[in-house]
Amino acid sequence: MAKKKEITRTEIKELGRIKTLDRLFEKSSFTNSRTTRIPPLKGGKGVVTANTLMLEGVDFDLTYTPVKYLGYKAAVHAMGFIYAKCAKPCALNFSIGVSSKFSYEHIDWLWAGIQAAAKLHSVENLTLELVPSMSGLMISCGAAGNLLSPEYDKETTPNSLICVSGNLGSACMGFYVLEREKAAFTGTQPQLEKYKYPLGQYLTPDIEPSVLDSFRETGIWPTAGYFLTRGLGDAVRQMARDCNCGANIFLDKIPVAPEARMVSEEIGIDMATAIINGGDDYRLMYVFPLEAHEAIRKELPWLEVIGHTAKEGCHLVSPDGNYLEIKAQGWD
Repeated sequence: MAKKKEITRTEIKELGRIKTLDRLFEKSSFTNSRTTRIPPLKGGKGVVTANTLMLEGVDFDLTYTPVKYLGYKAAVHAMGFIYAKCAKPCALNFSIGVSSKFSYEHIDWLWAGIQAAAKLHSVENLTLELVPSMSGLMISCGAAGNLLSPEYDKETTPNSLICVSGNLGSACMGFYVLEREKAAFTGTQPQLEKYKYPLGQYLTPDIEPSVLDSFRETGIWPTAGYFLTRGLGDAVRQMARDCNCGANIFLDKIPVAPEARMVSEEIGIDMATAIINGGDDYRLMYVFPLEAHEAIRKELPWLEVIGHTAKEGCHLVSPDGNYLEIKAQGWD
């Protein structure tokens, strides 16, 4: 039998905070700094910022989440809010709360995931701070991006189109699979091959970096944008409040992956409920003027039109024409 490889564990307290940070940045292409200068892009419209926080036991479970994947997901989580406003991410400033159960190696893996996402999305400024935590891992990120859209903050007109950038509910189904296997864990490795797609959507979600290029090349810009992390219902309610309007979302127009539908039937969870209230889809929801419909269909096929703005009320419209009020956690 092959000898099991020993895992090195270096205590952070042995290195100290500063030496730990120096080690992490020694092998990266980034420079750590408490302040970041953001030069304006040529033709840019200003800078937008976003702040995110992910908590162990609330936003992620390290029982089944590889630390490197978590770092990647945390970076995408922060950048998603920047992309939603049609801005190009240019800076990510991370503060990570670390308890004594984490070694330098854990933070190194987390940092590797963060760097991978930053490089893929051409982020030029990446900083990191470490602080002690009494309650597990906490990941805070301040993100900034150069605004590109000439339509930003433009008034949303009635009957505007509501679009999403991909199928919904897959990440939620991946989460339920992991939770089920965690509860049933008996010491043997679970067989998860057939759940590869929903698991990938939950553990390593991503945003296509070329999304802004497609808007710029076609000249078709949204008037509002939102990042789906807490379910479609939350994003629709947020949009309705910001734009002072209502919304009708057509259930049969929402894209759903067959792999996600398979899991919903297997576990017995209603797909519509998962889409409206589930989280971690990491999709972009954009609002476009009604007259852009044909252009979107031809020039932006990666967008799916799922509904339109209305005078009042947020409703999910069933295939048989019934209107169901959209409710979301934190709003009702």
